[in-house]
Amino acid sequence: MRITKTILGTTLALLALTGIVVAQSIPNGTPIKKITKSDAEWKKILTRDQFNILRRAGTEQTYTGAYWDNHEKGDYYCAGCGLKLFSSTAKFDSHTGWPSFFQPVAKNVLEGHHDTSIGMDRTEVKCARCGGHLGHVFDDGPQPTGLRYCLNSPALKFVKAKN
Repeated sequence: MRITKTILGTTLALLALTGIVVAQSIPNGTPIKKITKSDAEWKKILTRDQFNILRRAGTEQTYTGAYWDNHEKGDYYCAGCGLKLFSSTAKFDSHTGWPSFFQPVAKNVLEGHHDTSIGMDRTEVKCARCGGHLGHVFDDGPQPTGLRYCLNSPALKFVKAKN
């Protein structure tokens, strides 16, 4: 069992390093093992836009990202580490120009941090595994949660559902 976990962990780490998204779901309450890399290591595996957003808390311009108007069924993963974050069933059109979701696939896949960086009082959303900046969460979303996770397309990888 221990060898199997080690092999699985090594395989997932290698796939994340190569930028291949792994369909990995983590149930609520399960501790998530953190991934730590230097800026040089991140720059080797991320595009310039991904690095700017995930590692420097940048943002994409509205209505320009790959996923703001994506209506295909599937799942959204962290572009940095491949952790499954959101399902298309929780995606909605917030009319903001960014992909928006009302809930993650599990509560423990995200971390929230208080952010006043541009003079606004808001909550930054980060990937719980790699600490990558994804966007922000607001309390003006649809039911059942009332939340709007407003994210950056370069921080995500979309995997279309198989028919």
